[in-house]
Amino acid sequence: MNGPASPSKEAPARRPASLDEVETTASIPIPTDPLERIIGQERAVELARVAAFQRRHLLLVGPPGIGKSMTAQALSLHLPRPQQEVRVVHNPELHERPTVEVVAREEVLKERERTRNLEGELIRPQDAPPNIAERLGYRCPRCSFYSTPTDRTCPSCGNLKQFLPSGSSGNPFRDLLGGIQEVMVGGGSGLSDTVRTTRLRDGVEEVVAYERAGEKIRMLDQRMLEHRRQLQKESPRKVLAKVDRNPFVMATGASETELLGDVRHDPYGGHPQLGSLPYERVIPGAVHEAHEGVLFIDELPHIGHLQRFILTAMQEKRFPITGRNPQSGGASVRVDNVPCDFILVAACNIQDVNKILSPLRSRIAGGGYEILLETSMPDTERNRMKLVQFSAQEIANDGRIPHATKETLVEFIQEARRRAEHIDNAHHALTLRLREMGGLLRAAGDLATVEHAPMIELAHLKEAIHRVRPIEEQIKERYGSFQGGIRSDATDAQRESMGYYYWNQHPTSGGGAPSPYG
Repeated sequence: MNGPASPSKEAPARRPASLDEVETTASIPIPTDPLERIIGQERAVELARVAAFQRRHLLLVGPPGIGKSMTAQALSLHLPRPQQEVRVVHNPELHERPTVEVVAREEVLKERERTRNLEGELIRPQDAPPNIAERLGYRCPRCSFYSTPTDRTCPSCGNLKQFLPSGSSGNPFRDLLGGIQEVMVGGGSGLSDTVRTTRLRDGVEEVVAYERAGEKIRMLDQRMLEHRRQLQKESPRKVLAKVDRNPFVMATGASETELLGDVRHDPYGGHPQLGSLPYERVIPGAVHEAHEGVLFIDELPHIGHLQRFILTAMQEKRFPITGRNPQSGGASVRVDNVPCDFILVAACNIQDVNKILSPLRSRIAGGGYEILLETSMPDTERNRMKLVQFSAQEIANDGRIPHATKETLVEFIQEARRRAEHIDNAHHALTLRLREMGGLLRAAGDLATVEHAPMIELAHLKEAIHRVRPIEEQIKERYGSFQGGIRSDATDAQRESMGYYYWNQHPTSGGGAPSPYG
């Protein structure tokens, strides 16, 4: 007799081999591997896989919108989970020099488990000893009515829920003085946040603590209290990089503080009663948050002199955190040996390559790869189906536009041909400037959505092609040339400020700035 059939895994949807097999983008399977979603950059994808496995750096060069940031994010998703948590620890001997503690993932998980075990048992106030409930503010000592400690007076009898130790004399003015004391010093109502007592357990007397926990009471036995005391003996600490952090950190456009970390200013100068200790004011930078992950910097040359700090962090795999403002109280604080072992994925345009710091380029080339990304791909059936996959991905990622018909996809591919020829002078090719192509598809989807159409039809895409023309082409159509538009809109003062060199470089007989469509 045969047993029950084992559940079989659902087979992945078959990917169509040609447009003839496609009805709409709804039938196109989207790869689960993020690197397989990158279109037309086979060499970059191959080296990104190597970089993830071997922890190599990448420099991606090419125009905007061809997949540089997408490659960096996909690479980070191929990395193993971070295995270390980085903490800054208070230094009791020299407050301005906190120390660094690196804890393995297994130890962090054990600490979390121990912390959960120290949370104690939550009980109802009615289940606690009456004198304990009174001292914590849950039980009225006069009428025995139970309410929350936030109620200063008993909702039943209207008296203050003030605990009086045995043997103490009553005060006829305690209803007035208790409120004044509470304002002056806090806690003047006689209520406690924690009450300790003893109990017999298996014939052995042990200490038990009761604490407020909202509407309930938390009870901690002697074992939990001993663990707490051990934790309190340890120096206080602050987490700089959690073990469950995002392995992808984008530092594009980051300031010096955001990139390298800082120490917050304390107006009280770290006064033990009024201020905050230096370790509490330490802020990690992107280089530290990217530890064991990917640090992505787009337009790398634009961070200027900060490139040399990136170089130092890459070389040493450690970078100190110091106060960046010399006028701040944090300027005297320094945390050394903060780990920052990251994979650098940097990107820039072709014209900016020579602005990258030479030692930094050498470090990337010596420990990674420099990749010139493609701007077009051959017009083959396989690559046309990649554009169809891209269309399905964009529609799914947007989430607000309907799927596209087969006729729409045919015209979408034709537009990719036109752009490859006019922008990159590539014949029999398809453009890989996919950010603009995605914008075109979303514009067509918006038209379909506004019309309540169930699909993106061919007419929607054709109208979107007209609507998303670059501003230079719109100016040329209206005024005849780019300079004609300037002469029409600019005032005399603006034209004069442009000067001789502007008009010399933009002669009136010329066609203005080159259009992406030729």
